[in-house]
Amino acid sequence: MAVGREDPGAAPAAPPLRLTLAELAARVAADPLDEPSVLHGQPLLLLEAGDPGRAAEPEALAVLKARLPTLPCVIAAPADPGAAGREALREVADLLVAGHDELGRLAARVEAAPRAAVALAQLLRLSERLDPERALLAESLTYAVLQAGPEFRRWLSTRPAPTPLPDPAHRPGLRARRRGGLLELCFARPERRNAYAADVRDALVEGLALALADRRIREVVLFGEGPCFSSGGDLAEFGTVPDAVTGHLVRCTRHPARLLLRLSERTEARVHGACVGAGMELAAFAGRVVAAEDAFFELPELSFGLVPGAGGTVSLPRRIGRQATARLALLGERIDARRARALGLVDRIESPASWVAPAG
Repeated sequence: MAVGREDPGAAPAAPPLRLTLAELAARVAADPLDEPSVLHGQPLLLLEAGDPGRAAEPEALAVLKARLPTLPCVIAAPADPGAAGREALREVADLLVAGHDELGRLAARVEAAPRAAVALAQLLRLSERLDPERALLAESLTYAVLQAGPEFRRWLSTRPAPTPLPDPAHRPGLRARRRGGLLELCFARPERRNAYAADVRDALVEGLALALADRRIREVVLFGEGPCFSSGGDLAEFGTVPDAVTGHLVRCTRHPARLLLRLSERTEARVHGACVGAGMELAAFAGRVVAAEDAFFELPELSFGLVPGAGGTVSLPRRIGRQATARLALLGERIDARRARALGLVDRIESPASWVAPAG
């Protein structure tokens, strides 16, 4: 990897380091400064099963599990460890890879944004040890750090000039309608594929706060107008926050995810078409996620030098697990509704004719 002058302090990336569980445990126990790290040109490590006739040493596993939250590399392991006792690899791996082709794709993605990839792996390891509120705080802090980092700055410098945003006073990006005990919250900017912008976030917070304050609202339904649920964060707003700290403080006070956590049992997300980035992350907080056949899901943030920042490192692992979440984010995979249903991200697949409200 050519790290560039704006990316100081990192060594060029080497091929994925291959170690057995015991070898890695011995290395980090002997010299913490010699841990595999992006700063040493080793952002990606592949754990191997080692001696197929022996189970993984309990002592090695204990060492790694104790150090796992802070290990500064992405840890992959074979999807099928094979020999008995190799399930220990799954306990410490960030994701499981199926074959050389998939490992090659992972290595390329990690090499393109090594700091963001490592931060994502560390964040997901930490998040599963925290309650959701604290996990959201950890996500926001990680996102803020990466906003100030070289990979995000590089992405900003190479993207095309964004198109102007519509006037939110002229056309609200989110439409709320109450019908008795039902509150419908509709992403309503189809000309921008229901991109998640600041005014949409603020309107969503207000709608969810109403539902939280009024127990007569028995059900909250999230859906999108036009061709899709949401294409994710509005790229025209990326990089426009005054500074990373201000962005973090805004997320601490105006974050729909914090309200969705408390409203989960009363919330249903009905998704169709693109359910990408922030759209996917927020929908996953709903107690019920219903998808149309044409729905697809994707986490693109790593390609921007970021991690999911709308709550996805909290909502997704609690639905599909840490490793499945890491797989979607690190590999940038796009999955369809049936695959999402198999993972547990979607609860039902239905025809949208009965639940996507008409425009107007």
